[in-house]
Amino acid sequence: MATDEECKSAYKAFKKRLKLTRLDEESRLGRSPLTGGGDSGIESIIPPREFPQEVWDELVKRGQLSKDSDGFYRIGTFKGGIS
Repeated sequence: MATDEECKSAYKAFKKRLKLTRLDEESRLGRSPLTGGGDSGIESIIPPREFPQEVWDELVKRGQLSKDSDGFYRIGTFKGGIS
């Protein structure tokens, strides 16, 4: 069973990783500076490996994350996710 402290720390790490992944995608050299930037479109990521699987399962159970396909997770509940 994952503790509240572990879940809080894992969720914070997940949000940070998602933010950095989106920033990395948006700042690619292949994007034209004249197109106005735009969002990256990245909605889900593979969670950080520093935390065990039971922590991610607990966050899904709490509704903070939802499970996408192939080990990817996204923030919040998503109706198209895998149960």
